[in-house]
Amino acid sequence: MSEKDVPEGAVASQQPNQQVTTEVVVDDSGTLPSYSNFCRVTATPEEVILDFGLNPQPFATGRQDVKANQRIVMNFYTAKRLLTALGMTIQRHEQTFGAIELDVRRRAGSAQQQFAQSQGRPPGGPQGVVE
Repeated sequence: MSEKDVPEGAVASQQPNQQVTTEVVVDDSGTLPSYSNFCRVTATPEEVILDFGLNPQPFATGRQDVKANQRIVMNFYTAKRLLTALGMTIQRHEQTFGAIELDVRRRAGSAQQQFAQSQGRPPGGPQGVVE
C-alpha cells in the first residue's frame, strides 16, 4: 500500500513522533523445562555461547565432571538484552525477598541462624538439645 492509497487522515497517524509498540507472543507449549546449576560462558568475536548443565556436587573440591545438556548460542546484541533482563529480574527479586547471598558459607550460616531463631534457641548454640 503506498501513501497514495492511504486516506488523508491516516497519513497523519504515521508521523515519527508517535510511539510504535511491538507485542511478541511466544508459543512455549512444546518447550521442555530443565534445571541447571552450572553455566559456562564462552565467546567468539561474533557470538556468546552458554553451556548449561547439572553439577551433582557443586561444593566438592578437586576435579568435577559436568555434562552440559543445553547450549545456547546468541549474538552480542541478544546477550546484552539478556544481561539487562536478568539484571532487572534479580533486582526485583531482591527488592521483594532480600539480597541473594552468593557465598555459600554465609548463606549456610544465615540459614542456621534463622533455624535457631525459629526454634527459640540462640544462634550457634548446641544442636539437637531439648530444653
